[in-house]
Amino acid sequence: MKRSALRALAGATLMVPALLASNAHAGAWQDNQTRGGFNRVHLYTPDTVSPVGSGRALLIVLHGCTQSIDVYKNANLDDAAEEYGMVVAVPDAMNKAGFSCWSYWQGSKSRTAGDYKNLINLANDLKADSSLNIDPNQVYIAGLSSGASFANTTACLAPDVFAGVGVSAGPSVGTSSSGALGPCEQANVQANCSSLAGGYQSAFETQIASIAQGDADSTVNLCYNQQNADGMAALYGVSELAGSNTLNEGAGHTAEEHLWQDGRVSMLWFNGLDHAWSGGAGASGSYIGSVSINYARYLGGFFADNNQRVDRNHPPVVDQVQALANGQSIEVSGSASDDDGSVQSVTVLIDGLNGGGDSLTTSVDANGQFQASSASLADDLYTVAVSATDNSGAESEPAIQTVRVGPEPAPAAPQLSAISVSLDGQCATVSGQVVDQNQNLDSVTVTFATGDVSATVDGVQYSARACELPGGANSATVAATDSGGLSATDQIDFNIDAGQTATLDQHIAAGRLDYTNYANCYLEYGTATFKLNQTPLNGQCQWQDDDASCTGPVVACSGAGGGDNGGEDDGDDDGTPPASGCEAVSAYNYYHKVAGRAYSTGNALAPDYFAQGSDQPMSGSTWGLNTLHSDDGSVWELGSCN
Repeated sequence: MKRSALRALAGATLMVPALLASNAHAGAWQDNQTRGGFNRVHLYTPDTVSPVGSGRALLIVLHGCTQSIDVYKNANLDDAAEEYGMVVAVPDAMNKAGFSCWSYWQGSKSRTAGDYKNLINLANDLKADSSLNIDPNQVYIAGLSSGASFANTTACLAPDVFAGVGVSAGPSVGTSSSGALGPCEQANVQANCSSLAGGYQSAFETQIASIAQGDADSTVNLCYNQQNADGMAALYGVSELAGSNTLNEGAGHTAEEHLWQDGRVSMLWFNGLDHAWSGGAGASGSYIGSVSINYARYLGGFFADNNQRVDRNHPPVVDQVQALANGQSIEVSGSASDDDGSVQSVTVLIDGLNGGGDSLTTSVDANGQFQASSASLADDLYTVAVSATDNSGAESEPAIQTVRVGPEPAPAAPQLSAISVSLDGQCATVSGQVVDQNQNLDSVTVTFATGDVSATVDGVQYSARACELPGGANSATVAATDSGGLSATDQIDFNIDAGQTATLDQHIAAGRLDYTNYANCYLEYGTATFKLNQTPLNGQCQWQDDDASCTGPVVACSGAGGGDNGGEDDGDDDGTPPASGCEAVSAYNYYHKVAGRAYSTGNALAPDYFAQGSDQPMSGSTWGLNTLHSDDGSVWELGSCN
């Protein structure tokens, strides 16, 4: 049910299905990508597409102060990404200020300055990546705290790029750093945002905004939630609707929602949440809250329901299609319908395997039925594609069948052609065309390095997808077999980029390198980030740079090409303890912190570190080496497992 239908329901309670973090999605995280001017971007690509528009949406999420981007992998972003077909990008700020904050209060605010430029470049870079299939009308940005203010400022600078913005516990655009932790600073959000847009003012006519904050936030003044919502509503020229809705994901995970006209602005209060990104049930990590709803999931629905830039006309649907030979002609019948308009015409394209065919256009009757008959055709196997067009010009997906005119030929193997591959991280989708002259195709199987996958066949098109492929050179073999046992094969070669980009210390902390070859690696790269690829070696694997001058120990292959969390952790991707019930990790205090096992306080240059959950003090400040253990992945204590 669309939120637009709920705007008049004052005090209503909305039950939202709870989506618990599962890490069982077909999509995947790609860690530490170098994209759009950022050295580190965690990127999640779902298997799904957006329910509106064309292709996938894009949500860029900005971290808060002192917060590592790694914790957002445990914030249920992948659930939201899969449900709403959103690519999620989490960049690490390049130009940090204060306590590793996005520097929203200082420096030049323009489309060509610092991280504002980087974020616009990141959005454009990801849109240009055809493997991600991002709809340019569905690009959004959101953030927490300093990241929220920076996201709001970026959306003001580039409203043409960002169709929507999510501001969670962020001081208002135009406030100073003093306003973040102190009394509320008054700011004219409407005027400040408008002035930043310059010549892009007209894009505000179709931008939308969600403003949110925990009602128990003890860090950022609660005044900013209403000030930000009122300011963006004034910018868009919309009025607040009466009443509110209670959003409920079960087990007490609730939020209060206020809406403005046409779904242009929403304001949420996360019930019971302190200063944190609201990840919903099962979320964990530094400044990641689990007591309220999944905000990323809410944003996915809010943006999809209210996006002002996508074409919301649903294409028609063709159904019950029958294509039969009648002498030397092909007769086609079926039904076509359109749920938000009317079917204007039905097109039938008939193509012979050896050339020839026909093109027919017909209409539907009062019951939505259609029929058409071709001209006289030569003996051959024909592909019949039927599609419908509605009164707004939208065209349906074609229904495809094959029909033989004339006598059945001698048994022959299926014919494979037009093979291609689309790469998405360590996933590959192989597709092409399969035609069986005898119309007795039994199966199409694609063999990847990880095993066989049964392809889906739609008419004469086949497609198969595999993930967790090894890095480097790969090939896929397609085998099409008919019911008589005749078969044909085809093959395509491709390369999987399974590298990991990080600093030398981060590579060592993740286990890709050790100190054996430290000197060579340091002389070549120093403290800069560099990429390692997992390379097969005598039945095992070794992490190597591009010329094998910097290499790690020979170890068992990971299978997924080293899909760890990018360097600052121990290689555990989701924080789940091993089967024994206890997990122990030895690392520098800094890496414990960014992985969510510890937190720091005090002097930014020499902070004090404490184990997350137990609050036990850790020796050595930033580069102290300590071992922490946990029985549940949430409460960490000093020492090894007992």
